Amino acid sequence: MLASLTIKNIVLIDKLTINFSENLCALTGETGAGKSILLDSLGLALGNRSDAGLVKQGTDQASVIADFDLDLGHSVFHYLKQNDLEAESGELVLRRVLTKEGRSKAYVNDQPVSVSLLKELGEYLIEIHGQFDTQNLLDPSNHINMLDEYGGFDKELLLVRTTWDAWQAIQTQLNEMRENMDKAREDEEYFKKSLEDLDALSPEDSEEEKLVSLRSRLMRREQILENLSEAEASIGEIEGLSNSVWRALDKLGEDGDVAIKAMNAANAEIQEVISALHQISSDIENSEYSLSEIDDRLFALKAQARKHGCQIDELSKKREEIAQLLNAIENQDGDLSELIKKVEITKKEYLKQAQDLSNKRKKMSEKMAKLIMKELVPLKLDKARFEVVVEPMAENKFNKTGIDKVQFLIATNPGSVAGPLNKIASGGELSRFTLALKVILAETGVAHSLVFDEVDSGIGGATAAAVGERLAKLAQHKQILVVTHSPQVAAMAQNHWIVSKTSGKQTLTNIVKLQKDNDRTEEIARMLSGSEITNEARAAAVKLLEVSFENKAA
Repeated sequence: MLASLTIKNIVLIDKLTINFSENLCALTGETGAGKSILLDSLGLALGNRSDAGLVKQGTDQASVIADFDLDLGHSVFHYLKQNDLEAESGELVLRRVLTKEGRSKAYVNDQPVSVSLLKELGEYLIEIHGQFDTQNLLDPSNHINMLDEYGGFDKELLLVRTTWDAWQAIQTQLNEMRENMDKAREDEEYFKKSLEDLDALSPEDSEEEKLVSLRSRLMRREQILENLSEAEASIGEIEGLSNSVWRALDKLGEDGDVAIKAMNAANAEIQEVISALHQISSDIENSEYSLSEIDDRLFALKAQARKHGCQIDELSKKREEIAQLLNAIENQDGDLSELIKKVEITKKEYLKQAQDLSNKRKKMSEKMAKLIMKELVPLKLDKARFEVVVEPMAENKFNKTGIDKVQFLIATNPGSVAGPLNKIASGGELSRFTLALKVILAETGVAHSLVFDEVDSGIGGATAAAVGERLAKLAQHKQILVVTHSPQVAAMAQNHWIVSKTSGKQTLTNIVKLQKDNDRTEEIARMLSGSEITNEARAAAVKLLEVSFENKAA
């Protein structure tokens, strides 16, 4: 619950700390006393948009601290852990600092955080409902969440969301494959012609180097042959010399063994040189290519390399890539069929889980509508008819929450056709519908504290008393803070604060908890009669408090 709220330098508040209690807490006071400042301050601590105009005139900055006392099992602690925020106990402190220039800083347990994170955190802690703050109820897109919250369908929603994600992931793969197939088929003829050209050309690895080398030798053919001839003649002279050496070595006998071995090695190398020279001469004299043929071959290879955006030596690799691509195009129908089967399987599983959830929603919608109708009776809306309609959506509207469209409809007059809330209900009726809904959702919501700002506006008498009773009932499960001008509502509260202005050198807003019965009697009497409190008003106030005490005891 919200344990305390400390406000410093906000509008007419100098410094103020309010220690709250559980159950129903009423805040009353004359119009303009500053009740809205308290709610604005609480909103700041919960991450609402800041306004430099909230900073008290003559001060540099303002601050608000909201201190919460929570069970360690509260879901907010899981959220804190996910965001690397520490919380060693059940105490959670939200702090917001606002400068006169409009800049603000946010802290959680004295750890700096973004304002957006503070706002998300606040949604786990408090719900604020104003007189006209019925957007959630008016927006049909929120109705499905309210029904699911009431039904406690967390497990079913997780299954639906999981199967939806699986279906959409495979569907995306299928769509991408079809797109790629369409593009591949458009290019298939181009790839086939490219493969034919490369097969006809039959490029070899390192062919460019070989051709360039051969071309260079062909251009120097005559000179090379002459040089080879001279080289062979010189080798012949070396061979003649080696013969003379052999004759000399033969005369040495065993003493020339080492020299003979060396001569054998040298002779072998000479023979390799002779063989290499003969091969070069043979290659040049018997070359299957002419210079023009080599030029034509190089031109064709370069043209294909430009076409495919690669080097000549990469053409053989490119040929394999194109062959593999064509093979994939030929076999992709099988891959497509396999993926289509997977889509059908995951879609079938999604529809199964979504239909199961839909059936449970329909069953729960009847129970929810009946309970809300029951709550409307004491709120003086006994002639109204409330419907929770669960209808199937078109397939293109299916989503991670299922296949249903949920809408709350009402008819405020007997015999009339039920219609959307925003077209049928007045502001006061919407507030009471919201209250009835909150009463039945009391045990399911995440936030343990609810704030109602003048939810009883525009009603009085028995209707206001009924609103007070509903708030008291809701306070059995939640901490309820109600800002009210209704004496019937204030009388139902277990805790009562009065907001007032003090005059002196400067006007300030102050808030005091009414501890004594006669103090509460005086405040409720003021609410009944106005600034001039009569004995009749006091008597009526006593009666209200007695009745409320009896109701609470019952």
